[in-house]
Amino acid sequence: MTTTPAHIVVTGAAGKAGRAAVADLLEHGYQVLATDLPAAPDGIDTAYLRADLTDHGQVVDVLAGADAVVHLANIPAPGLRPAARTLTENTTMNAHVFLAAQTLGLRKVVWASSETTLGLAFGPDAPPRYAPVDEDHYPYPESTYALSKVLSETMAEHISTWSGIPFVGLRFSNIFTDEDYRRVPTFQDDVTARMWNLWGYIDVRDAAASCRNALEADTTGSVNVIIAGDDTIMERPSAELLSEVFPDVEVRGDLTEHQTLLSNARARRLIGFIPRHGWRRGVPA
Repeated sequence: MTTTPAHIVVTGAAGKAGRAAVADLLEHGYQVLATDLPAAPDGIDTAYLRADLTDHGQVVDVLAGADAVVHLANIPAPGLRPAARTLTENTTMNAHVFLAAQTLGLRKVVWASSETTLGLAFGPDAPPRYAPVDEDHYPYPESTYALSKVLSETMAEHISTWSGIPFVGLRFSNIFTDEDYRRVPTFQDDVTARMWNLWGYIDVRDAAASCRNALEADTTGSVNVIIAGDDTIMERPSAELLSEVFPDVEVRGDLTEHQTLLSNARARRLIGFIPRHGWRRGVPA
């Protein structure tokens, strides 16, 4: 890709990450069409179109005229809908967006994959194979939500090959807003409360910036990267957390004090992702 796309469609624009991605793209001079199934939330300062992405015709209409898509629409977690519905709706939405991008000749597809493809939820009976976990710790779906993302990464790989369109899958960690940060003090007395994703998180502003990073990066084919902060959500050092909860897990490399256990090294290298926000800068009152 020789030039950065200028006209972007953001799906899932009513969600936590979607609202932030729309705002970030507008701030950086992009033309944005926001779309989602619910009515436009407060604060969306651009054209907004309500559409059902499980209907392929609506997807084609939404993406017509766009240079690229930031596709964030999906059932966002396991347990919110029946398991079969989560699997079928997520894979259907993703397939429709990916195939419409091919039909319309979009220049890039950036989309929300998930940290759950790596084996979450971790626990004493289901530890990671090693830590920090990186992109090679894949695929280990433990829910139909995670499976929908694994299947969609496979779809992205093949449709990218067929079409020549670069795809970037963002394996988002648990997204935190200022409101979410208010809960951080409650995590500190129970080391197991957040072990399920190795105490990882990503600030919503950094999640939004990673979408723009992916649009602007000169990538080819289909690539998938972990989007996590540089630190954990815990006050205790990372090595101490692993030693207590996952004492038999191989630790690869030397851990700095609060180093993330969900490696973002590939995202830094491939799309220029640099986390700039986090809870250690202060929890809102």
